[in-house]
Amino acid sequence: MSEFGPRINPNQVSADAGRNASVDGRNGCPWHDVQALLREVGLRPTRQRVALGWLLFAKGDRHLTAEMLYEEASRAKIAVSLATIYNTLHQFTSAGLLREVTVNGSKTYFDTNVSDHHHFFIENEHNLVDIPGADSIVGQLPPVPDGYEISRVDVVVRLRPKRR
Repeated sequence: MSEFGPRINPNQVSADAGRNASVDGRNGCPWHDVQALLREVGLRPTRQRVALGWLLFAKGDRHLTAEMLYEEASRAKIAVSLATIYNTLHQFTSAGLLREVTVNGSKTYFDTNVSDHHHFFIENEHNLVDIPGADSIVGQLPPVPDGYEISRVDVVVRLRPKRR
């Protein structure tokens, strides 16, 4: 549960195709479904949020940087600034719609798959890829100090082509 309400799966943006329209407000139209998704997490569905949500969630699980989303928005003729993209990505992350993954301490990717999972980072391609079935990748976690709890464990395994 985030500060904006219950966690939902953004990948269901148009997957319900009318089955649950009366229950959750979705009807199979991606634009309408993104509006319903934003309302469900307590975000006002502004034109820019809906347009960016449509770009993010209509293509399934993916990993994007703010710059990559800005390029997609520009190609789709969506007039939006890079600052608005950053703000929207952080709002979506706070609402539980995205997961933030940092690589190299400075490169941040936003993952539409918000389930617990780990990643490969392919260095020469600057590409982040989900590790399938990586439930046991982390052996034993250290003891947590009093007054704290583990919110999430992020593992990024860096890959490069084998040297010949």
